Amino acid sequence: MTFSIRTKLFMILSGLMLFFVLLSLGLTHIGLQKFYIWQKKDLLITSSIGINDLYRGNPDEIALELERVANTLGAGIMIFTNENTLKYSSFIPPSKQRLTDLFPPPPPSLIKNTEIIDSQTILEMEQDQSLKINFMVLKHQMNNKDVLILRQPLAPISESVTVAAQFIVLTGILSILAGCFWAFFFAKKITLPILELNRIAQSMSQLNFSQKCTMNRSDEFGELGKSINHLSDQLDTAISELNQKNAQLMADVEKERKLDKMRKDFVSSVSHELKTPLSLILGYAEGLKENIAQDESSKNYYCCVIMDEAEKMDKLVRDLLNLSQIESGFYQLKKSDFDLSILLSDISLKYLTILADKGITLTIDKKVCLVNGDILRIEQVLLNLLNNALEHTEFTKTIKIFVKNMEDCKRVFVYNSGQQIPDESLDKIWTSFYKVDKARTREYGRYGLGLSIVRAIQELHGYPYGVENTNDGVLFWFDLGMAKIITHPAT
Repeated sequence: MTFSIRTKLFMILSGLMLFFVLLSLGLTHIGLQKFYIWQKKDLLITSSIGINDLYRGNPDEIALELERVANTLGAGIMIFTNENTLKYSSFIPPSKQRLTDLFPPPPPSLIKNTEIIDSQTILEMEQDQSLKINFMVLKHQMNNKDVLILRQPLAPISESVTVAAQFIVLTGILSILAGCFWAFFFAKKITLPILELNRIAQSMSQLNFSQKCTMNRSDEFGELGKSINHLSDQLDTAISELNQKNAQLMADVEKERKLDKMRKDFVSSVSHELKTPLSLILGYAEGLKENIAQDESSKNYYCCVIMDEAEKMDKLVRDLLNLSQIESGFYQLKKSDFDLSILLSDISLKYLTILADKGITLTIDKKVCLVNGDILRIEQVLLNLLNNALEHTEFTKTIKIFVKNMEDCKRVFVYNSGQQIPDESLDKIWTSFYKVDKARTREYGRYGLGLSIVRAIQELHGYPYGVENTNDGVLFWFDLGMAKIITHPAT
């Protein structure tokens, strides 16, 4: 069976008090009577010396002092001559002492013990044969040769010892009861800080460092509480940093896994995209070498196919290099303020012929719109989104580019009428080489890198981008920063 510290402390303190009470009772029982007798013996000797100094041979001269000593000591006083004639006795009333100078001798006593104090003093332990009472008798020969006898009964001493022992027993019981209550509350007060520290330690073991020691003490418990609070703060900081580093490590590992997967997918996609044009180039080149095409028109057709596929490969390589340069993190943007409406107008002029051939209507926002960014990269974003819109415009064959003022930026929208993007592909279209309609993108020489470049440029600028389906088409958007033009007051 195990006991708590409070119980052990209570039992130890109660046991100590009981031990000392019993020890005090035992010492009283053994030594109190001897000590009392020794003290009475010293008083008798002192009193005999005092009487000897006052006595001049006539007891009547010091009768008052003799009576005072007798009453103070509770002892009988007798004075005998050298011839054993009684001259004074405190046992006989003063009136009878004046009738005669001769008194009968005291009753016979049984001497039990004799102690020689000095040449003039003897201490005897006697028992009165008639009264059956023990006496301590001091016999002192005074200066005039008279003998002074001090007779102290021992019965009051034994009675006093018994009363003292009973009183000690009673006070001991009361002391034990009071001490037990005191020990209980003392043990509780001592163990309360330990319980609080244990509670905080258990909380710390569960990685909960919000609990703090609130003891306002200047002793060892207070110092321990401060140390635990400091340890809690240090552990909290260390574990928080460790969790952050672990989370960062997990994020880095996950990022590395994604990069590895992207790398594998990238290599696979590039290999797949290069395989078709290379096969066509090799096939038609071999045909030219083997003179399969005999006439001039056939040879020109073979050459056109080879040149067209080579151009597609060149565009793929340039897009890959462009995307790699942007995503590498080493590309430095050259931001400046510019008017977006002018850039949109220039782009629309470049695409007049293409728009006319496809019968597509392009509507652009011609309002002055000052923005901040890398104008070359923003133009690249617009061109990629416009090319993507050209490929997927259907129904009313309408493309719209317009700008809205947001709270702290400008949002550019590129809308094209046509089929909606499947919901499961809305997040995937920004991934390199992802194609919703693979056959169609191959037909137009697209490799699924345009929107990846848009994503990379916007992330490099630190602005969001997105896409959403509308009732009759698809709406792409991206944000641009406000222009930082500072106007100076006129002088």
